[in-house]
Amino acid sequence: MKTCEINELYDLSHTIAAELFAGKTYPWEVLPKIGDFIRTLGPQLDPQRFEERGKDVWVAVSASVMPSASLTGPLIIDEEAEIRQCAFIRGNAIVGKGAVVGNSTELKNVVIFDGVQVPHYNYVGDSILGFKAHMGAGSITSNVKSDKTLVVVRDRTSGERIETGLKKFGAMLGDHVEVGCNSVLNPGTVIGRETNIYPLSSVRGVVPPRAIYKDRDDVVCKREGENG
Repeated sequence: MKTCEINELYDLSHTIAAELFAGKTYPWEVLPKIGDFIRTLGPQLDPQRFEERGKDVWVAVSASVMPSASLTGPLIIDEEAEIRQCAFIRGNAIVGKGAVVGNSTELKNVVIFDGVQVPHYNYVGDSILGFKAHMGAGSITSNVKSDKTLVVVRDRTSGERIETGLKKFGAMLGDHVEVGCNSVLNPGTVIGRETNIYPLSSVRGVVPPRAIYKDRDDVVCKREGENG
């Protein structure tokens, strides 16, 4: 399923975690490896640019972290990131350069690429958000199926399916994806680059790149020069 491959979704020059993806085909393959990667990379970070703020927690000196934010390692917060009031970062998280983690937003087992915004009341778990992806207020990733079975990635158009072997798998958002307010990205969702998701959407499966997702039966391709 080519549209789900790492090189189709992400520009790896926009994350401190580029080496985490080396040798992998699909981005969800890195989910079980995020914590160990952080524990290896953290001690190698330039101490002039990063400070250790607790066990396995490295925060860039230029990052802004509000005192009310809760930071649990393993965690790396890259340069000029902004962690706002009451953000709850539960570990196994990489927050990219210039990213915004907003008020009451919760992160767990994630890679947040540079410039990502999850600014208001978001839950992002077992997920990867590409360069400058944005999740509107109240939008969340649902990372466990209600029947607790392993997550399968399905392409409704082609009928293809990939067994991930993972019980916990939220969403893979490509670069520049826009998710509308109060949307739910169901387990195993993969959204292609530059796609827009309408507010109040319930999304599952594979959504193609450069599309506008209105509902499951109304997904249209963007016209040339159209952004949303």
